[in-house]
Amino acid sequence: MTLKQTLTAVDVLDNAGAAGEHVVQLFVGFKHVEAESTTVEGEKGSTDFIKIVVKGTDGKSGGGNAPTFGIVGRLGGIGARPNRIGFVSDGDGAASAIAAALKLAEMSERGDRLKGDVIMTTHVCPTAPAIPHEPVDFMGSPVDILTMNNHEVLPEMEALLSIDTTKGNRVINHKGIAISPTVKEGYILRTSEDLLRVMEMTTGQLPVTFPVTMQDITPYGNDIYHVNSILQPSVATSAPVVGLAITAESTVPGCGTGASHEVDIASAARYAVEVAKEFTEGVTTFYDSEEFKRMTQLYGSMTVLQTLGQG
Repeated sequence: MTLKQTLTAVDVLDNAGAAGEHVVQLFVGFKHVEAESTTVEGEKGSTDFIKIVVKGTDGKSGGGNAPTFGIVGRLGGIGARPNRIGFVSDGDGAASAIAAALKLAEMSERGDRLKGDVIMTTHVCPTAPAIPHEPVDFMGSPVDILTMNNHEVLPEMEALLSIDTTKGNRVINHKGIAISPTVKEGYILRTSEDLLRVMEMTTGQLPVTFPVTMQDITPYGNDIYHVNSILQPSVATSAPVVGLAITAESTVPGCGTGASHEVDIASAARYAVEVAKEFTEGVTTFYDSEEFKRMTQLYGSMTVLQTLGQG
């Protein structure tokens, strides 16, 4: 269960003075957890990047060999102050990632440690700018996407789940959560059967997926439309990346307040925890490595899609 952890995370973030250090304090006292916050200045203000490492029994941080899993809470900001008062819809990704990390930390203290390490990264900015976007406005960020990826997409992560509010569109018409196909090195691969199975288990419903386009897996800054930033981590790593979208039936702006639903945030956090359990145990895979090898042999590298192109 992750509702308690979700309520704790949202309570900390729904604050005009919310800061990374407030999140770090949630993890003080956990024996197998490291937590840190770093403030980074950008052209439009500052934000606090957070890194939480929940160490596994056979994790690489302790010299072990178990796989390392990454959870990225992707967003522009948790608030749009002073133009909007309160926690914005865009902040759900951060809340869900923090809730998942808090659940894993509590599990580790109670004797249910995962085999491998789990690294959670996100950032906290209660005064981020809103930016025009169709069909509804998005939340921007005080820092650019390169800076965000540098702090949130770490080389230790062997597979990444990128959690992001994905309500500002007309292509996902489902309230709850949905996952993307796996993206790796510019390739959009088939949706992982393992991840679909975990979604069926954690939601008690048929799995829901969302479409991904070539545009979505290219870097921001190339003047090409992106549904949102959920798959931007894929441009900064060779590891497989899957987007975990928190969704709505209606079209909701990222800068909208009163639009966060705790049960949906908790559902995403619970899903992330279950995937973390199985991936670090070596039970779940994000893609078929042999098929990927065959595709690259047949069609070559697609890593150009991880760059800004040829101008």
